[in-house]
Amino acid sequence: MGVDSREFVYQLFSEFYRDPTNALPSPPLLHQREFGYFMFREKFMVRHRRFEQIANFQTVLADTVPSDVYHSCAYYDNPDFDMDKKGWIGSDVVFDIDADHIPTSCNKIHDEFRCAKCGFEGRGITPDACPCCGATKFEATIWACDLCIASARDEVVKLLDILENDFGFSQNEVRVFFSGHRGYHVHLESEVVRSLDSMARKEIVDYVTGLGLNILEKDKEKGQRKKKPNSKKFNLHDFGWNRRLKLGMQSFLETALPADLKEVGLRNKALLDNKDTIIKRAINEGKWESIQGVSVQTWLKLAKHIREAQAAKIDTVVTTDIHRLIRMSGTLHGKTGLKKAEFKPKELQIFDPFTEAVAFKKGEVKVLVFDAPEFRMSGKTLGPYKNQTVELPTAAAVLLICKRRAEVTP
Repeated sequence: MGVDSREFVYQLFSEFYRDPTNALPSPPLLHQREFGYFMFREKFMVRHRRFEQIANFQTVLADTVPSDVYHSCAYYDNPDFDMDKKGWIGSDVVFDIDADHIPTSCNKIHDEFRCAKCGFEGRGITPDACPCCGATKFEATIWACDLCIASARDEVVKLLDILENDFGFSQNEVRVFFSGHRGYHVHLESEVVRSLDSMARKEIVDYVTGLGLNILEKDKEKGQRKKKPNSKKFNLHDFGWNRRLKLGMQSFLETALPADLKEVGLRNKALLDNKDTIIKRAINEGKWESIQGVSVQTWLKLAKHIREAQAAKIDTVVTTDIHRLIRMSGTLHGKTGLKKAEFKPKELQIFDPFTEAVAFKKGEVKVLVFDAPEFRMSGKTLGPYKNQTVELPTAAAVLLICKRRAEVTP
């Protein structure tokens, strides 16, 4: 963003953190957490800070005016010491669900990337490595539209269902936040999970993402000529992911059409012709081999489809990192000017980030917009714009400036 535009956003961020009505909510056990923030003007990270009171931290933010603010998921004896001397006590379990990692039809419309080494350009999700030169550094231009947010929200629905029905956490033990950009954060701050190490958290990640499911077992009927001694058969019990697969398969078969089977990669007409019998004998009674014309491979394909549909897409690195810094609730996101905002899990479907996470609700700003798709902000639908000078609500102008798609104009 240009110098004047950058200064304009800086002043708005400064006013936000100086305004006593924007008091930040204190995270649990604040004095045992590490705090950090990225300096707006100076462009460097300040870390290893400790605060006894949230008011003291608020004063620091008002004086320094950062673009992004974080605190540790971990609890320490000495949060302000170097990492090897902090004295790790425990850590919240945190899940990051971001549209950056979820393929959607809109990715190829508004997201672009360019290889920093060879200049290769493309649209959609930024790859791990450049297909031309193999480099891993990219310049990415991404956007947050309603479809992006909806896709991330769908993954949160799956995650909350797993946490509640499989892990046994109540909604009172789960905290849900809009991240301020293109996704959501889910926090578990219970003492039950606080002491889990990285390996234990990896087990949680594997479960949530449906990784490593074993739904084949060795055939116990050995010695028969028609069966190999080590042959395996399909079987599902009534717990955890097995139960999820059974319920998912039943729901799928009850409403499936030929096009649905084709999507799964199946051409087995018996699944539709005998769906009631299949549900009763195979899924409800566990007699998976009793349905003529339905093989183990058919069950496996259907189970894979259900797993992919029900597994939650999360950033696995965030959950397993016991020293992770996470964006602080109530603070501004430097890429959008929106707030990280908390809401109750039951409000997930009705929470509108482009209204409820808006920090700058007053005034309008004249900006030159280089390129912007249609978007919503504060109840208004705006754009698309291409090399246009327009008057926009302040929050919309800040979003475009932070995204380097606009600049303030006289």
